[in-house]
Amino acid sequence: MSKIAFIFPGQGSQTVGMGKSLAEAYGPTNDFFLKADKKLDYSLSKLIFEGPQSELTLTFNAQPALLTTSIAVMEYFRQSGIIPDYVAGHSLGEYTALVAAGAFSFEEGVYAVHKRGEYMEIAVPNGEGTMAAVLGLDSDKLEAVTNEITESGHLVQLANINCPGQIVISGTRKGVELAGAKAKEVGAKRVLPLEVSGPFHSALMKPAAEKLKAVLDEMDIKDAKIPVIANVSAREMTDASDIKEKLIEQLYSPVQWEKSVRRMLDLGVTTFIEIGPGKVLSGLVKKVSRTVNTYAVSDVKTCQEVMDALKEGSR
Repeated sequence: MSKIAFIFPGQGSQTVGMGKSLAEAYGPTNDFFLKADKKLDYSLSKLIFEGPQSELTLTFNAQPALLTTSIAVMEYFRQSGIIPDYVAGHSLGEYTALVAAGAFSFEEGVYAVHKRGEYMEIAVPNGEGTMAAVLGLDSDKLEAVTNEITESGHLVQLANINCPGQIVISGTRKGVELAGAKAKEVGAKRVLPLEVSGPFHSALMKPAAEKLKAVLDEMDIKDAKIPVIANVSAREMTDASDIKEKLIEQLYSPVQWEKSVRRMLDLGVTTFIEIGPGKVLSGLVKKVSRTVNTYAVSDVKTCQEVMDALKEGSR
């Protein structure tokens, strides 16, 4: 029997005005934006709906903004009656997936990712770390490159293994520059520097992980009601203690997105529904498997369109 996965986007998908149609729609959806404002003690909703984009993009704003919008979209979409067999999220999106799976409350999730964003911002002095996307090189070859550069004294490692031929590296500015040049020498088609504020998902994030642990220790983390495919292991996790360990490890470990998608395919998932702003993850899923069905829901209009499409497909 075919199965469905809900997948949730990570940082970079934020845009001013996202979620506004949901906040204006009937039903309880608006509560999520108000709940976020109350929990964080500032008007995140105003920033989401009115900007400016430069403020919204700051890590400690973007992360709670994306989680809030994605959960608001999901709650609206739940009117369809569709229940996922699995959930997963890319980096920050893993927290959204865990809220969706009932592992912790929305309020705890939005606070945790706000603090996560703060800790990520301050872990490495601005300008000392960076990230770059490497296109057209397999992970084994690229990992050999990053290991060589790290051993020479300039830390760099694989950060996001997104799909065949698209991997993000992260580390010191010099390490990323050297690894990018070496990657081109051994066959990479392109190396694209990313506009980020730090070397996320690298060992340089370990100080942030230590601070995040204190936040997670205070949270009421429960066993997940729906299996969550973990970024770190690309395997299902439901146990509360395992969830906490994986979230800490996730900050300084690669996001195994390609393996996560392949795991869901192995588990029988044939339909992936991206819930939240953008269509980045839908595109990555299609690069892993062209035969699956992918949908993206981000507002009232797309929710209704996908609800209708799925009902039509089930006839």
